[in-house]
Amino acid sequence: MREPLKCFILAAGLGERLGPITNYIPKPLLPIMGKPLLASVLEKLSILPMREIGINLHHKKNAITDWVALSEFHDRIILFPEEQILGTGGALKNAESFLNGSMFLVHNADILSDIALEELLESHLLSHNLVTLAVHDFPLINSVAIDHSGFLKSVGKSSHHKTDDCRWVTFTGIAVYSPKFLDFLPSGISNVVDSWLGAAAAGNKVGTYDMTGCYWSDIGTPGAYASTVVNKMRSVGETVYIHPSTTGCDHVELDGYIVIEKENVLKEGSFRNCIVLPSSLSSVVCPADDLKAPSLTEEVREAVGFENCIIGPDFSIKLAEWEMLGLSRDHRVFIGNGGSDRKYFRVKNEQRSAVMMQCSHGDPDFEHSIEFTRFFHKYSIPVPELMFADRYRLEALFEDLGDTSLYSWLKCPREERHIEGAYKEVLNVLSHIHVIATDHVAECPLLMERIFNYEHLRWETEYFIERFLEGLKNLRLKNAASLRDDFDRLAVKVDAFQKTVIHRDFQSQNIMITKGGTPRLIDYQGARIGPPAYDLVSILWDPYSRIESKMRERLLRYYIDEMSIKSRETFNEKEFARTLIPCRLQRHMQALGAYSFLSMVKGKKYFLKFVAEGLRLLNEDVSMSRDDYPALYDLVRRL
Repeated sequence: MREPLKCFILAAGLGERLGPITNYIPKPLLPIMGKPLLASVLEKLSILPMREIGINLHHKKNAITDWVALSEFHDRIILFPEEQILGTGGALKNAESFLNGSMFLVHNADILSDIALEELLESHLLSHNLVTLAVHDFPLINSVAIDHSGFLKSVGKSSHHKTDDCRWVTFTGIAVYSPKFLDFLPSGISNVVDSWLGAAAAGNKVGTYDMTGCYWSDIGTPGAYASTVVNKMRSVGETVYIHPSTTGCDHVELDGYIVIEKENVLKEGSFRNCIVLPSSLSSVVCPADDLKAPSLTEEVREAVGFENCIIGPDFSIKLAEWEMLGLSRDHRVFIGNGGSDRKYFRVKNEQRSAVMMQCSHGDPDFEHSIEFTRFFHKYSIPVPELMFADRYRLEALFEDLGDTSLYSWLKCPREERHIEGAYKEVLNVLSHIHVIATDHVAECPLLMERIFNYEHLRWETEYFIERFLEGLKNLRLKNAASLRDDFDRLAVKVDAFQKTVIHRDFQSQNIMITKGGTPRLIDYQGARIGPPAYDLVSILWDPYSRIESKMRERLLRYYIDEMSIKSRETFNEKEFARTLIPCRLQRHMQALGAYSFLSMVKGKKYFLKFVAEGLRLLNEDVSMSRDDYPALYDLVRRL
């Protein structure tokens, strides 16, 4: 695109439908996981070939001005304050001296989307339109009528019915204009829609570019804001976002989607599906059974939980769960951000909720889930209760353990002693699996016959080559034979270690923290008979959640002591110590292969954020085993 470009952001509105939130924060500064809406829009615009961005201001203009002055975009932004709101047309006319002379793109400040702006600009240039509106089909609010060539015919919410000569779409709040459009804008207050229609009536081409299928959110109501935040969390594979400035997490229980923005102090209580705006706690609570809650006294506040709320400094807004999560009223609530192809969703009645698992035809892990649940439950391994199983339909109903994994629980800043205490509880469970479940494994033939042996270990390291080295890193191995020799020796060594029942994916995202801080296990259908160190390194050297080295040493000591006690002194500490490095190598290569597969093949790009830590840990592993696996050492050090 050679034609010069300017951009303009409409940011002056009162945001009345978002009240009382916008009495406190102007809509452009509403945070989405710590980032203001305006920052996201500016980042999107900044990749375009332009130098300057105009922004109009009115409501809480000082707050926006202060934010702009501190932003990385400050030297590219020109502000256009309005003493009175001039409307979407008046704002552009007010900035005529800035916009005149070049094509310009206008973007509402309250829109988040993945619309390809470059494509929109290219369409505008090729069409020779005076105006090109980015539109999409959104039946609930379609109000723009266009003909079969995409040209504007009319605008009006009362005209939703289809006719033979037009179809209805929604304007996305993003448009491109040729500078001559400014001639159709009157001075003073005006609505840009009137000028679109006036330009079209005068014979000018007011066209559209259909972006149907793109992600788009118009953050105009509290429900739209909440669902946008939750959607963002889903897209990055998170259920909890806690700003680093937050304090007071040690006595707080979290569940569902949780966002705590900056400068909040938490106290005793519980949060489920909540967004806490900046500097809001602890001045208000949202009781689960009220639509809205006023400020409460300190004594009452600490005793009440938060559920399906947006919380501000002197207000709270209660939403229905489906509205909070951006679902239709009758939509199933799917849960989990992991790598499984199985479907899990929450079902409820008046008394309790449960989790329904659905497996595809031929999935052997359905039977593993059923049998392993019954076996583990019998020997007090904390897995969810099996409530119902239909082997014909491959469906099962399990106790609902909530949404807070150890991984998510650790997002909230906590005292070291509480973190270490949580890990000790987890290691108690692990040692119970490795000793008690192993002592009775003959009662579960399906588990007893699943051996984590040489063939499976070599499959994992080939997976590392195929998915991580060749797939993600796009490497061509020059020493493939030497590398595979190292992997053969590693598999032989690990296969020779003493075996117990192991979970086989014992990492922080598969450990749920339930009411009272009790750890419970999920995703154990892959359990096998293998070296117990494989489980231990999965949790203590976990790419998902880094543990400080001195704490890890204490936790390792704790596990060893627990194993010695529970196994009645038959546990051999020296022999076990020999298994740690080989199992670390094996586990971290498997993890890197899995992150690569899930991101590149399954499209779950958020797993890529764990690659750096996985590679850092593998680097540590090879540094301590250089002589045993020289080809692997050379490869990893180059990476």
